[in-house]
Amino acid sequence: MIKRVNFQRHKPLAFLLLAPQMLVLAIFVFWPAAQALYQAFTITDPFGQHSTFVWFDNFRDVLTSPEYFNSIYRTAIFSTGTTASAVLAGLGFAVLVDRVARGKSVYRLMIIWPYAVAPVLAGVLWLFLFHPIYGAIALMLKQGFGIPWNPLLDGSDAMLLVIVAAAWKQVSYNFVFFLAALQAIPRSLIEAAAIDGAGPIRRFVSIVFPLISPTTFFLLVINVVYAFFDTFGIIHALTQGGPGGATDILVYKVYADGFLGLDLGLSSAQSVILMILVIGLTAVQFRYLERRVKYAQ
Repeated sequence: MIKRVNFQRHKPLAFLLLAPQMLVLAIFVFWPAAQALYQAFTITDPFGQHSTFVWFDNFRDVLTSPEYFNSIYRTAIFSTGTTASAVLAGLGFAVLVDRVARGKSVYRLMIIWPYAVAPVLAGVLWLFLFHPIYGAIALMLKQGFGIPWNPLLDGSDAMLLVIVAAAWKQVSYNFVFFLAALQAIPRSLIEAAAIDGAGPIRRFVSIVFPLISPTTFFLLVINVVYAFFDTFGIIHALTQGGPGGATDILVYKVYADGFLGLDLGLSSAQSVILMILVIGLTAVQFRYLERRVKYAQ
């Protein structure tokens, strides 16, 4: 028997239990967000001593800057490549591990452990492997296959490297959810389809994928948010937005203009616009992609 707790008669206790979490949110989420929104309408000196209210001048400067629109273009490429690679790789590994009869726990551990690596460490690791001078894989590409790999000078190589590194960091997260979704599918459905003559691809397209579509939709939203916000550490460790701004995506441009360029107003305006873009993109995903999701009744 499940005992339900009713706080109608003990509202002070309910507020007391919520107070620690609300305090953390107020200090680390709401207050910084309010500060960023206020600074977006001001011009502040580099030392942060004096500020002047300029209304929408910062937003006008951002939205009329060719560099900012180039950053949006680079962010679109980066987020699309990272999301697609991480989701597809996570799904592929989950399908393979789900079919393993022996040693499944070992394979799970090997695929999950990269998620425990900090983003900065992941960036350093991939830089160590693909550095054009001392990177083992970079030297193999150059000497063994004749590929002039150099992410320090070639913007395309740098973008490809940060996409692979960011996707590698997120594959483990996607793998866990996909594997759980696959294991929740009744085996009787798969066996019945196999008896009816459906091949592996047909079974996956007609039965498996529709049943895991809610998980897929959830991971698409999470991975897009990850690509926009949580990849700062990887890019900072790998390329620092270079070469020549080739990997200067929106979240890194906020940091570069605010902390390196000391233009806090412009940086805050960019952070507000970035938040609006992510909210709008998430709303579009819920508006159009969720229609294709089939939830179990």
